[in-house]
Amino acid sequence: MRRPTLEAVATRAGVSKSTVSRVVNGEPTVASDIRDLVMRAVNDLGYTPNPAARSLVTRRTDSIAVIVSDPSSGLVSDDPMFSTVVRAASREFEAAGKQVVLVLAGSDDARVRARQFVAARHVDGVMLVSMHGADPLPSALAATGVPLVSHGRPAFRLDVPWVDNDNTGGAAQAVRHLLERGRRRIATISGPLDMSAAQDRIGAYREVLSETGRRSIVAIGDFTRISGAEAMAQLLEDDPALDAVFAANDLMAIGAMRALRRAGRRVPDDVAVVGYDDIEAALYTDPPLTTVRSPMGEQAAASARLLLGLLRGEPAPPVILPTQLVVRESS
Repeated sequence: MRRPTLEAVATRAGVSKSTVSRVVNGEPTVASDIRDLVMRAVNDLGYTPNPAARSLVTRRTDSIAVIVSDPSSGLVSDDPMFSTVVRAASREFEAAGKQVVLVLAGSDDARVRARQFVAARHVDGVMLVSMHGADPLPSALAATGVPLVSHGRPAFRLDVPWVDNDNTGGAAQAVRHLLERGRRRIATISGPLDMSAAQDRIGAYREVLSETGRRSIVAIGDFTRISGAEAMAQLLEDDPALDAVFAANDLMAIGAMRALRRAGRRVPDDVAVVGYDDIEAALYTDPPLTTVRSPMGEQAAASARLLLGLLRGEPAPPVILPTQLVVRESS
């Protein structure tokens, strides 16, 4: 059976092809009675627009790229927040009639292909996830002129809209909580310092400790469990008397707790531990993990809404979402 054509709809409705085209492409310049006439013909014939032809007319693809630009595989393979971000953003885009294209750009070649894909206008907009300071992709994407938003504040000067959680406030809550519990030698396991979340969280840690005249005790991880365990072992070697650690995410905190057990340190009796994110696994550690709840799903949904607004020509100011300290038995 042949697919109904635009000409067939125009003949059935008794209008021109251009009028049918304007109606099916959602243009508001057609009178309501003519629109109703065309839509009756569309429904009677079972007409569906050709996506490729429609894209040529409207210059829209109705597709959005969610690009994960991360030099390691850790974010995708190990971090449960990744799936939360993708699901939450996808729901918003799909509710707006947009198809989501997930692009993993973890290598130099993949970043080149991602830029070429966007520059060729295969998508109407881009939501960029997990940006690092030395990554050339964000600037390259911005230069294409395709609307772009960042899930997370860019770690460098890049004039694109962004949505983040209150990393500074959340980390400050965590460190103050440890001080209020009587801890005096508080270490931190930071994430990669070319990421804004890690920068903000270690900055808040240092500021709160400096207010009380205490020194910083720092190790650097990469937001994975294994890096948390390795950093904790290094911290214990550098300062065996430490009595608390704030890890910049829950995965590193879980790795740190494992390293503490191996070293014969009890949590929280000997060393209190606080994480960040409040992933589901934080409920099931032994003991359950005190952490900062970041609204990662809300952040992703807000990023998606910001991009959809940008496509409609709306202003797109930065958005910062609040965090909450969740106290459990690890501190």
